[in-house]
Amino acid sequence: MEVTKLSSKGQLVLPKWLRESRNWQPGTKFAIEEVMDGLLLRPLQPFPPTRLEQVAGCLPYRGKPKTVRQMRKAIEAGVKERRGRGRY
Repeated sequence: MEVTKLSSKGQLVLPKWLRESRNWQPGTKFAIEEVMDGLLLRPLQPFPPTRLEQVAGCLPYRGKPKTVRQMRKAIEAGVKERRGRGRY
């Protein structure tokens, strides 16, 4: 846990490692929520708005196309596997 302090101007410094890991650049805007234990900072619009047409198919699949039935069976198998490990 790192500690930071409030400046006389009401500013907080977020540690560099945290800003870099979240890719928060100077000027990033945050929503601030008061929660029971303190404050919650949430960046506004972490990604630029996009439409489905802009991102659909961006991850290429080189295998044989799957049927809806095959996809449903694969999902069911994944759910059963997770439940077998105690996850829901």
